[in-house]
Amino acid sequence: MTIDGDELQTVAKRARLRLLKMHFDAKMGHIGGNLSALDAMLSLHHCVMTSDDAFVLSKGHSAGALYIALWSKGLLSDEDLETFHADGTQLAGHPVPGWHDSIPIATGSLGHGFPVAVGMALARQLRTTPGRVFCLTSDGEWQEGAMWEALIFWSHHKLQNLTLLVDLNGLQGFGTTHDVASMADLGARIRSFGVQVLEVDGHDLLGIARAANNNPGAVLLLRTKKGKGVSYMEDKMEWHYHPMSASQYSLAVVEITGSESGNES
Repeated sequence: MTIDGDELQTVAKRARLRLLKMHFDAKMGHIGGNLSALDAMLSLHHCVMTSDDAFVLSKGHSAGALYIALWSKGLLSDEDLETFHADGTQLAGHPVPGWHDSIPIATGSLGHGFPVAVGMALARQLRTTPGRVFCLTSDGEWQEGAMWEALIFWSHHKLQNLTLLVDLNGLQGFGTTHDVASMADLGARIRSFGVQVLEVDGHDLLGIARAANNNPGAVLLLRTKKGKGVSYMEDKMEWHYHPMSASQYSLAVVEITGSESGNES
């Protein structure tokens, strides 16, 4: 896919504003992790993935960012986004599978999306099915045993049709990943299993795209900020949970646009 840097930045700005509006209208939290993961999802959907590829959002609590990425591609409408987290919605707080081709599995219980993505990649390899599988995990998920079992299996079968991205924002529900269950130098630990690891600026959309396109079968450790783009949210654990008040939403819009309009267009 071809998109220049200026156009991509415009897409990212509109997406950030629309994500904030969607969460504010729904009075929903989990904003911080959505903002840390949004750039990676935009990069994949606009610069990397084709119709043959599949995406698994293992950190399911960032479903809002996935819905916004699909919206930015014209695959979801504003009317769809207005149902976010409403009764009977398809756009739940964690992905609901089956209703949209771009959402193949349910995720939310952390540590399960990556193992399923490994299975999807193996199935494609065995069937010689075209296309790749991309999976985005949180850094906190690497405290789950199933992640390491999947890594062993992936390395053993040398699945070059799978790319794993890790949203390395350093925060989880109860504190920093270091304080909750530290794993110093996650990259070195993953490399020890014989898998290629690259460290990438998780908010450099073109950099993410280059790394994903040029390094099949690799892990991309994305250095990110929780709450990226909204200064009072950045690197603050409480924005794992808090919804925005009206004044906080207005401040976020002003910061991103330089005006007091909430119009994302």
